[in-house]
Amino acid sequence: MLVVPGAALRYELSGRSGQLQIESVRAHAGNLLLSIEGVADRDAAQALVGAVLYVPKDAIPLEAGEYLDADLIGCDIVGIDGREYGKVERVEHFPASDMLVVAGNMIPMVAAIVRSIDLAARRIEVDPPAGLLP
Repeated sequence: MLVVPGAALRYELSGRSGQLQIESVRAHAGNLLLSIEGVADRDAAQALVGAVLYVPKDAIPLEAGEYLDADLIGCDIVGIDGREYGKVERVEHFPASDMLVVAGNMIPMVAAIVRSIDLAARRIEVDPPAGLLP
């Protein structure tokens, strides 16, 4: 679990940001219930509704072949023939597969198309089927 007692999380809400200290964590009905230092009642908790919480990137465990969206954004997309298609603008998540968005086009993140990802070189090599990319 990434959120443990004592962990400090950054939050953003309505243009403001800050740090929250986790006092306790427990699972309930498929969600995490957090006790946050300094948030002692319902009104204080209500003030945080809608906040986006961030954990330190190095605290996120990744398995082989897993990538963070932020690491893929900005990578060059290059065909196995050397053709340059542009840079990853964002990653969209769909039930069938994740998609790399490049120049408004979607590239499915499946092994048959995405042949290699080199984060150090900021390069993703693809073998797109005919008609997938202009």
